[in-house]
Amino acid sequence: MNLFDVYPINEITISKAKGSYVWDDKGEQYLDLYGGHAVISIGHTHPHWVKRIEDQLEKIAFYSNSIRIPLQVELAEKLGKVSGKTDYQLFLCNSGAEANENALKLASFHTGRKLVIAFSKSFHGRTSLAVSATDNKNYIAPVNETDNVIFLPFNDEDALEACFEENGKQIGSVIIEGIQGVGGINVADDSFLRKIRSLCDTHGAVYIADSVQCGYGRSGKFFSHDFAGVNADIYTMAKGMGNGFPVAGIIVAPHIKPKHFQLGTTFGGNHLACAAALAVLEIIEEEKLMGNAVMVGKYLRDHLATIPQLKNVRGRGLMIGFDVPEHLKDLKKNLLWNQKVFTGEAKPNVIRLLPSLALKKRDAEQFIDSIKEEIQLLESPEN
Repeated sequence: MNLFDVYPINEITISKAKGSYVWDDKGEQYLDLYGGHAVISIGHTHPHWVKRIEDQLEKIAFYSNSIRIPLQVELAEKLGKVSGKTDYQLFLCNSGAEANENALKLASFHTGRKLVIAFSKSFHGRTSLAVSATDNKNYIAPVNETDNVIFLPFNDEDALEACFEENGKQIGSVIIEGIQGVGGINVADDSFLRKIRSLCDTHGAVYIADSVQCGYGRSGKFFSHDFAGVNADIYTMAKGMGNGFPVAGIIVAPHIKPKHFQLGTTFGGNHLACAAALAVLEIIEEEKLMGNAVMVGKYLRDHLATIPQLKNVRGRGLMIGFDVPEHLKDLKKNLLWNQKVFTGEAKPNVIRLLPSLALKKRDAEQFIDSIKEEIQLLESPEN
């Protein structure tokens, strides 16, 4: 049997990882500024995270949600404390797509409405409803096509107001990434998020803050939406929540009431997933990783902005993007193969940095030196 060929693959086999570094099966060391697509939040194989999972594995790895799982209660309490959303309710699942799927479904249950507002360049996942709210026709199969999603320009307050004026009684929810990841590190304006909050309040719609990639401290605040100073009704989480262990969830404002059997999951909230997620929160808090994301992220953005060939350096914390001109289109590839640095990309010609929140300043300095060297080589007369 062959693997179903859905990913372009770099011919590298990673066999070991520690902190912000990974090693291939030939012993070559790489600086990881991609974090497995923003998943590695506390650093690879952090010893406390490893021990938490090992200790739990010796007790019980899994049982269904038909019994009480005290670790879920412990996780909810810790998440409320670290995020500041102590009065919210936690539902656990397995992936970012599933989190967004459940958020959209719950909003529709709550309002009794079908229409969803999403935005240009959005990415909310690959499951049926989540992908219908994703602005990329390549991901949407005919069965996913629906008239229930309205796409509006990102950060366009006038278009948002006009849509609510026309459809206010039918709009059930607005879903927005605080910082678009797959879309190219586009930061939602604080005023735009406040406008969403105001219009949702006025028209009885649900504000869904997709924090799958831009949450869990990556921006320097726990949720990047927090910069706007308003609360969403539902926050979705995944990526960095388990530092590589599959775990995701939504937190739900107290005015949205649960009802048996509306939501459900087989593997969500299992014992091992909770142990991994608790370890992540404990490390974020103890090692002050949100503060580190602010400091090291600022260093990176400031120094990237001094490189004249790189345009529109943007982002918050350790979620950073910049545009690369056409003559440097091989920069990401060359950073990987020549400098041994993993980065991410978005089309067209955007490089994304999504490292561990524990990234050290010396690693950021190394990256700045590496990118300058590769730009110089790409611009040399020989090329």
